[in-house]
Parts: sequence; C-alpha cells; structure tokens
Amino acid sequence: MPGAGRLEALADGSCDAVTVLAPPGVLERRYTLAHALRALAPGGRLIALAPKDRGGQRLPKELAEFGCAVDQASRRHHRICFAARPERPAGIDRAIAAGGPQVPPTLGLWSQPGIFSWDRPDAGSLMLIRHLSQLAGGGADFGCGVGLLTRGALESSAVRRITLIDIDRRAVDAARRNVADPRAEFGWCDIRQTVLKDLDFVIMNPPFHDGGAEDRSLGEAFIRRAAASLRPGGVCWLVANRHLPYEAHLKTLFASARLVEQGDGFKIYEACR
Repeated sequence: MPGAGRLEALADGSCDAVTVLAPPGVLERRYTLAHALRALAPGGRLIALAPKDRGGQRLPKELAEFGCAVDQASRRHHRICFAARPERPAGIDRAIAAGGPQVPPTLGLWSQPGIFSWDRPDAGSLMLIRHLSQLAGGGADFGCGVGLLTRGALESSAVRRITLIDIDRRAVDAARRNVADPRAEFGWCDIRQTVLKDLDFVIMNPPFHDGGAEDRSLGEAFIRRAAASLRPGGVCWLVANRHLPYEAHLKTLFASARLVEQGDGFKIYEACR
C-alpha cells in the first residue's frame, strides 16, 4: 500500500522500539529523529546511529533537545545513541515541519530537505534548460529531482511525453506536485537498473556523490543507461561539473558528442546515439 514501510506512515505511539540510521543533513536528521519519537509509545526504545563525520557527533545533543536522556557508544566510526521516548518530547512538531515537504521561497517548487539542491535552483540545471527548447518526441529525465529540467523540457510543444525517474522517493513525490502536465510520467526506481527503449531524448544532471564521497562511476552509469535507452539518432543532453571527465564515455557510447557550452564551473554536452 502507498506509504507502507515509511517512518512517516507509522501511527503515533504505535511502536515499542525504533532503530534509525540518521541522515547527515541537520533538517533531514532532526525530521527523522522527530518522526521516530512520534511513532514510539512513551518509554519506547530509540536507537539512532550515524557516522561520526556525518552527523553522529551531533546526535546526543539533538536527542537531548527533544527531551531524551541519552546513553551513547562508539563503534566503527559511528556514534550510536540509546534513548527512551519521554512522555512529552519537546519540539518534534517543529522539526517535522522544518524537514517535511515545503516550497522554499528561493526555489518556488515543492521540495524537501535531503533532495538534491532542495532549496534553490541548481546553476548547472538552469544552464542546461536554455538548450531544451529544441527537444521533440518522447524522452526521459534521469535523476529528475524536483522536476526542474522536465519543466524546462515541457516548454517545447514538440515533446509528446517524458518519464521522470529518481531513486529518491521524496524527489518523485515533489516532482509529481511540480509537474502537472499530462505528458509527464513518473518512476521511483534506480536508473542504473532500469533501461527504457527507443527514446528520442534523455536529459540529465547526473549525481557524482555517494555517501558524501565523490563517485564518478554514478555519472558514467547514467551515461551508459542513456545510450542503451535511446533510439539510433536519439540525443542525450547532459550537464556536469567541469572537472568530471565524462568525455571518453560519451565518445565511446555515442556516434557523436560535442561540448555545447561551458562556464561557471559547468559544461553542457549534446551526444547523439
């Protein structure tokens, strides 16, 4: 059922114990801890852990601010906190509101802390949008985020349909709210394990971080999936940080690839299958 297995979907006071791996971002982490405390019955046991360099050092203080008495341990570069839910946790409603779905004024679209570039338009995506008016046919937005690129692509009346795909459920939920156009379809999945067929175009601003560390293989995997998903003659439009060396993969997998624009730390490529 929709929402099954989600921390947010658990009823108030319905759990005797909850264990969470706390996210690194402050708003996202406090949101997760607050929902865990909300779902616990009074006296219920919470175990929260995080890498020490990705929020773990702050866990004891944040739980104390919610009114918890905290025991803690360190293991394998993680901070592990143990706490019982107080009768009336302090400030969980504020933390849930601050970390939940919202429309940041600097973005103007539905988003949520934890999504890529959650509270402002990404500069590389804005650069790529300037080249999307020439799109036509059916295509896809790989790693769609909140739908910023798709909104630009749908400015072209020649686009018949577009599938927005992201591994982050929150991003797909936000994109559904931001892209009401009937030409849009949505998929919550890992593009690295998904191949569409016979697309006319793919647009993407691929990720290059995994767990906080740079991982160029992510962008390379997106490029391979784009090549596999496009029809002969189909086109991939890609924005990347200038230092990322995707040129070799583009030239290997596509019949042609050209640098269209670069500046402000980004580069735009058009690659034809």
